[in-house]
Amino acid sequence: PRAATLRPTPSTPHADCCPVPPTLDRKGQRSVSEPESVSTVPRPQGRYVPAVVHDGIAYSAGMTPRRDGVLTVTGVVGRDLDIPRAREAAGLAARNAIAAVAAAVGGTAAISRCLRMSVFVACAPDFRELSAVADGASDVLVECLGPAALPVRSAIGVYALPSGAPVEIELTVAVSA
Repeated sequence: PRAATLRPTPSTPHADCCPVPPTLDRKGQRSVSEPESVSTVPRPQGRYVPAVVHDGIAYSAGMTPRRDGVLTVTGVVGRDLDIPRAREAAGLAARNAIAAVAAAVGGTAAISRCLRMSVFVACAPDFRELSAVADGASDVLVECLGPAALPVRSAIGVYALPSGAPVEIELTVAVSA
């Protein structure tokens, strides 16, 4: 059977993740994963494009937790960052991946199915809660695209990520014609 096209749900009135009032953390600072419009495409930090579309599949570049081109958090999970902070960072990186593919395909309405998400976590050698961090990215997919958006997923612990980012997300989606 053909996969269902993602549609807004009652909990996600707009598939484009409408802006909402800022979420504040315990210190009263803006949360790194607060919902924002996914219309802002992250600027590449090197010689690559944010997303590529080929034969009905869109692939995002690796996206880190950046806002306006600035990395919002750095460090190693399990050493410098705890799980809740790392989950927030994963959420923002996922939001950036959605923005990249949405811009490449003409908006989130053209995304018919999320296929795969790879979540890379810069972590301490003894850190084992990779899935808990990756759930922050999965939560954002559901928030922005609905429950049918959940793809297969890998959570991979690595030694280091670009610019000291704690997480990096790659997203692959099917595009409707």
